[in-house]
Parts: sequence; C-alpha cells; structure tokens
Amino acid sequence: MCKFKFFMDFEREEQWLEQMAYDGYHLKSTFLGYQFQRGKSEDATIKIDFRKFKNKEDYIDYCTMFEDSGWKHLAGSKRSGLQYFKKMDGAVVDEIFSDENSKASRYKRYASMFFELAISYLPILVVFYMTDIIDLKALIHPKELYLTPGLWNREGTSFWSSFLFETPFALMRGFAWSFIPLAMILSF
Repeated sequence: MCKFKFFMDFEREEQWLEQMAYDGYHLKSTFLGYQFQRGKSEDATIKIDFRKFKNKEDYIDYCTMFEDSGWKHLAGSKRSGLQYFKKMDGAVVDEIFSDENSKASRYKRYASMFFELAISYLPILVVFYMTDIIDLKALIHPKELYLTPGLWNREGTSFWSSFLFETPFALMRGFAWSFIPLAMILSF
C-alpha cells in the first residue's frame, strides 16, 4: 500500500507511523510516498532522524551504530535526509537521541536544508524576471492575459463559454511564476 502525506513535525509523523504499524501496515520505503507492507499488528516504536551523508562509509557506520543500539533502519538513504528507525529490543530506551541538544540538532539540520532549498529558487526567479516571463502588469490589467480575439465584446453564452474556457490558460500564462516565490516563502 502507498500513502502520500507531508509532515513538518517529526513527532506527529512518528505517531502516525506507529499507528500504521498498530493497524498492521509496516513501513518499507519512503521513496515517492510511504510504502507499506501488510503484516501482523504490532505496538512499534518508530523514531526519525534527519541526516545526509557525503560518502557511503559514513552512512553504513551510522546505520550500524543504530543497529548495535537496538534500532532497525527501516527507510532512508545516504542522500534522502530522513532516516526511519524501529525499536527492536525491549530493553532499549524509547528515544534515539541521548540529550536535548542532539534532538535540537535534527531540527537545525532540517531547517538548514529548507533554507538551502529556498535560496536555490532565487536564481530562477531572477532569470524569469530578466526574460519577461514574470509579467507584473498582469496584476494590474488581467484582461491582457486573454488571447481570444474580441472576447470582451461578446455577450451572453458566447462570452461565458469563451471566458471559462480560456481562464485556466490565462491564469497559467500570467501567474504560474508565482509558484517560485510561494515555494521560497514556504521553505523559509
């Protein structure tokens, strides 16, 4: 089974994954959504860390350290950032972080990734503005986005059918670029 969800809070995501395990759906992958395998219901403890690795050896050492501590690596890769772990040994503490500073570091790494993502949109926004893809006049004169000849002189059903047909295209022509500043704001 595949589910598509987006979480900004690690604790809420962990609770949701634990509920899914309790319902008999066990996390197998997070590539293009959450991939679950149907199985026996269990009361699992799942924790998430955010860490990217430059080389494979560091990633293997990281996973091995958790496995030696009683946590099974469920999902995540060297470059994915999000690493999912399930508690395998009942004697192990329910938390993967040793103190509050290491737990806070996870959020710092996560925020840093979103900041880098927001900054990466800036050159695209500048190029769009320099090549006149961004048309700020459309905010003042939205009628200029409609290309149907004589559209504004039509009346009745002829006007409304043409207007409703062309409106999605006009919105894409005039405001598709607004996705970039919106993505930057959301990333910040």
